[in-house]
Amino acid sequence: MSLWPVFTGTREPHDSIEHLPPPPPWRAFDGGPELATPAEDEDPSATSPDRAHRARTYLTTDRVVQLVNAALYLRRPLLVTGPPGTGKSSLAYAVARELKLGPVLRWNITSRTTLHDGLYQYDPLSRLYAAGRTAAREVPPDSELQDHLRLGPLGTALLPYARPRALLIDEIDKSDMDLPNDLLNILEEGQYEIPELVRAARHTPSAEVMIDGTDDRVTVSRGRVRCRAFPFVVLTSNGEREFPPAFLRRCVRLELQQPRDAHLEGIVRAHLGEPDAYARTLIDRFLARATDGELATDQLLNAIYLTGTAGIDAASRDELAEQLMPYLSRLRDEADDF
Repeated sequence: MSLWPVFTGTREPHDSIEHLPPPPPWRAFDGGPELATPAEDEDPSATSPDRAHRARTYLTTDRVVQLVNAALYLRRPLLVTGPPGTGKSSLAYAVARELKLGPVLRWNITSRTTLHDGLYQYDPLSRLYAAGRTAAREVPPDSELQDHLRLGPLGTALLPYARPRALLIDEIDKSDMDLPNDLLNILEEGQYEIPELVRAARHTPSAEVMIDGTDDRVTVSRGRVRCRAFPFVVLTSNGEREFPPAFLRRCVRLELQQPRDAHLEGIVRAHLGEPDAYARTLIDRFLARATDGELATDQLLNAIYLTGTAGIDAASRDELAEQLMPYLSRLRDEADDF
């Protein structure tokens, strides 16, 4: 048997996730009752066309395959770092598609993001307004607490699904200093509480709460959620900050590099078909220029796509390609400053 029989990077959906071995004893979870993982095609809007395309065309390496499977086997988050354009976020969509994990739950991080935002949102003002209308007999008594709660992407991923959900926590390095530490206990224990429902549990033991991304509802008992299959969590970082050692210890770490040579040509082929002679010159130019500064693969794809448009003369095509591949940073200029 292969050491990594689950994620293969073949870009073809399959059911090998059913053969995922039991978790390590320290990463076993028993939340319930068990929920079925939604199918990707249940909601056509769940994955935008561009994300679906990136999932279908994503090219992996042996190292990526090994570390993705390590995260799946160990039930640990995968922390993916690397320059812009190296496919950090697309990796989550590629794994979810191949292993049929349903629509990817996406949590975009900013400097104002808190743990609470990822777990659930509660709107007390809308509840107060609904209660006032009910008291005035304008509407039926529908101001239940559960009607003003919605689970966030992290909170939804930790529901007791039979199969792991895929959760993308994008650009974790843009968060404030506290968020990585705040995530520690949630990612370690695979559970959380909703205090508003815990307080109401004496009178309302269970609540039907909306989940992230759809209007579907799930039952939350006594305000407590515990996962059953630990989600496949991808945290992306552009390397703009250091993370606490305790946070890093709980993650499988993958550093992506800019693709080179045959790998880069394979990416072009997957997105745009067999490169013609001019596309190959652009690939060579991209590889040569990348030694002087930071470029993103998307820039090369944009240049090949547009310069292949009919009716553009050679001089205009070269000028357009140059404008579409500006440096994101200048390594040589930065080195000259020291």
